[in-house]
Amino acid sequence: RPRRSRALGSGFVITADGYIVTNNHVIDDASTVEVVLNDGTKMPAEIVRRDPHTDLAVLRIVEAAEQDLAAIDIGDSDELRVGEFVIALGSPFSLASSVTLGIVSQKGRSIGMLPFQDFFQTDAAVNQGNSGGPLLDVDGRLVGINTVIQTTPLSGGNIGISFAIPANLAMHVAESIIRSGRWERPWIGIYMREVE
Repeated sequence: RPRRSRALGSGFVITADGYIVTNNHVIDDASTVEVVLNDGTKMPAEIVRRDPHTDLAVLRIVEAAEQDLAAIDIGDSDELRVGEFVIALGSPFSLASSVTLGIVSQKGRSIGMLPFQDFFQTDAAVNQGNSGGPLLDVDGRLVGINTVIQTTPLSGGNIGISFAIPANLAMHVAESIIRSGRWERPWIGIYMREVE
């Protein structure tokens, strides 16, 4: 018999009319998606589009007009410096609205996970369920999306190394998906061959 399974992740509202950004792996293979707001309200959502190359997905709350949704403030992730404090929000292990603090350990990390390789490394405590949640600067502005953690076979959880997608890239992808239904990647438009 077919089995039903549930997955849990985090996300954040980017527009008052109900668009939400999360990680693609949070909703991958999902047949239905439900959003739980900070006050505990549960609402159905639809998947607008996913982009596996950046591990990002855009959702939309179906009945957003009936809610008073506050969109997150967007920061400039290019301005974020190594050593600055950052705040990770999410629902690790189903513990809703958890907040942890850390610093930016490095920028431009390549971890061999995606075609896109430009992660922030942070030591903020991020665990299963934090995926797709916002990484904020000290002013509460979005600077990254918590995506993956480094673990050991014995730990199975946070060891002080986690990675986030920069907010500037995430917002480019999300805005393109909302505008045109897909991420319009830039391309050079040339064809190369060896000349003898």
